[in-house]
Amino acid sequence: MVTHARCGRRFRRFKVFRRTGAALAVVLIALILAAGVGGAAYFYFRKGDQQNVENVITQSVIRGPFEHVVLEQGLIESSGSVEIRCEVKAGTSAGIKVLWVEEEGKHVRKGDRLIQLDSSAFEKDLIQQQIVYNTSQAAVIQAENTLRAAEISRLEYLEGSFRQEEQTILSEIFVAEENLRRAQLAYQSTERLAAKGIVTALQLEGDQFAVEKAKNELNSAQTKLDVLRRYTKAKMLKQFDSDIASAEAKWKSEQESNKLELSRLQDIQQQIAACNISSPQDGQVVYANIYSRRGGSAEFVLEAGATVRENQTLIRLPDPDKMQIKATVNESRISLIRVGMPVEITVDAVRDRKLSGTVVKVNQYAEPGSWSSGNIQEYASFVEIHDPPPAIRTGMNAEVRIFVERLPEALQVPVQALYETKGSYFCLLKSGNQFETRQVQVGSSNDSFMTVESGLQEGEVVVMNPRSLPDRLSLPDLPDSKAVLAAGKPPGSKPPAGKPPLDREGGKQPVQDTAGPAVRSPKPTSDRPPQGQTAERDQSASPRTAGGAL
Repeated sequence: MVTHARCGRRFRRFKVFRRTGAALAVVLIALILAAGVGGAAYFYFRKGDQQNVENVITQSVIRGPFEHVVLEQGLIESSGSVEIRCEVKAGTSAGIKVLWVEEEGKHVRKGDRLIQLDSSAFEKDLIQQQIVYNTSQAAVIQAENTLRAAEISRLEYLEGSFRQEEQTILSEIFVAEENLRRAQLAYQSTERLAAKGIVTALQLEGDQFAVEKAKNELNSAQTKLDVLRRYTKAKMLKQFDSDIASAEAKWKSEQESNKLELSRLQDIQQQIAACNISSPQDGQVVYANIYSRRGGSAEFVLEAGATVRENQTLIRLPDPDKMQIKATVNESRISLIRVGMPVEITVDAVRDRKLSGTVVKVNQYAEPGSWSSGNIQEYASFVEIHDPPPAIRTGMNAEVRIFVERLPEALQVPVQALYETKGSYFCLLKSGNQFETRQVQVGSSNDSFMTVESGLQEGEVVVMNPRSLPDRLSLPDLPDSKAVLAAGKPPGSKPPAGKPPLDREGGKQPVQDTAGPAVRSPKPTSDRPPQGQTAERDQSASPRTAGGAL
């Protein structure tokens, strides 16, 4: 029993010892593995960090020409084109049909026929209106004759009837005066004889009656003459004047009516003439077709059988000596464009030749948007082509490079090498395995490169995308950019806001219109350094230009 108990105790001790030893072995093995993994990780990450430092993308600070270019596409058109419009006043809202039209693209001379419109309805109206006009003309002639007859009647009375009546009455007065004189002489003689008793009283009374009668006849004739001169003449003249005025008014009314009918007749004749449209100058025929803004089929195509309305543009005759390009610029870049900026033009038809031009107009209103453009607004800019070659035609595609700013010598770095925070710009310089964070003052940007005013030297090596090495960046404590701007000291850039860029080739500002100074491209303002370029084509250094610098 004692032996069995001792054996049990020894067995339990051995079992405990085995368990403790196994645990210690496990702990020891875990420590060895942890040390191995830690060492491996240390060497791995150290090696990876060294590889990351060695494989970092860098770029040298360069000095050379700097160009800020807005690159856009446009269509060639003529700035001196003549628009051929429909001048026919259609009698109905449906318009007027096209019977024949000259072939598009054909060169025509002044006076050549371009379009023939349907004039059959106007020709029918012309016949009816001619009849109306002739009737009106006859009425004018009749009214004029009536007026002339009234004027002659008045003259006839004054020079004929009135004088004749007046002369008759004057003759009566003359006879009455003579009869009165004789009657008075006879009465005086009879009165003397009666005093001597030679004649009787009855004879004397008869001679006295003869005197009174002669006086009455003279007074009657004189009254008749006075009535003729004072009343009859005035009454007759008033009547004649009334007849003349009435006839004159009738004549004038018929004249105005005749003029109206003549105007209608001439208008119809003009409409018939307007149906035959001729070229006012030499040029190339270009149809003014109207296309839907939503794409698809055209809304109007000029062809035989088409219906056109009054004042609708049908054909354009471009002047080949006055060509321009209409380019639409995105609203985010339109503020950069100014009248007078130089432009380099590439036309697909003459790829081997670079054309020059100048911005002559920048629209202040947006172009009508299409269904696919969404809320993106575009503004039209017009570029005059200097000495356009004969090979270019209206409607051709063209690429315009508008030079917003040009510097012959400028220290510059890629925009990806800049780190911006709190309104200040920094670059991470690399020299071997050593890194240095340096604050820089920047100038103009063209979305590929940014000019450096101070802080860097030509040939120094900067890290592209310094944010990828945050442990290498050593940034100073900076005040908030809002507080700095409130103090009137813009951080990170020397040029004051609103200052127009200089054309340092000649020391002069670029030609501008009265809308304001040329505007530089905005600098990056996010807390992240600029990343790779987007698909926008408004960079000054396009891939072929930036590639040489990089």
